[in-house]
Amino acid sequence: MSEHVITLRVNGSAKQGRVESRRTLADFLREDCALTGTHLGCEHGVCGACTVLVDGAAVRSCLMFAVQADGAEVVTVEGLSPDDGSLSQVQQAFREEHGLQCGFCTPGFIVTVTAFLQENPEPTDDEIREGISGNLCRCTGYQGIIRAVRRASASASGAADASQTDALS
Repeated sequence: MSEHVITLRVNGSAKQGRVESRRTLADFLREDCALTGTHLGCEHGVCGACTVLVDGAAVRSCLMFAVQADGAEVVTVEGLSPDDGSLSQVQQAFREEHGLQCGFCTPGFIVTVTAFLQENPEPTDDEIREGISGNLCRCTGYQGIIRAVRRASASASGAADASQTDALS
């Protein structure tokens, strides 16, 4: 099997590795980068547990080969937290609204919702349901997750409103 040298940025840091053509991005992140927040559930792209951001887009890292990420900017759930170690707005909202139970699906939801809110910062409940429809959770019943997305959206627009008000002062 041929190997390829890949170089990418993962959570802001340059990473280089030698990978077989068939190695998935999920395996590269988990095994070579020691970023185990990217979970492997179904390994068919159905559950969403392996979702990461590649050049800003939410993708299933179990369906993407590591060689396809050569030159890309990859952000995992570990890279979403601010540098001070606090939680991102989405992570905090999941915590406050009990949008998790066992936690296995949570990293994929956090990444998915982060990307979703960047594209649609003030979603309706129907848009939230559609936005998270590619992620599966076997524990929560989704109500806490939907509340968490609403809270994160409100927090983000509240922060935007505050910064706009400050700029006008």
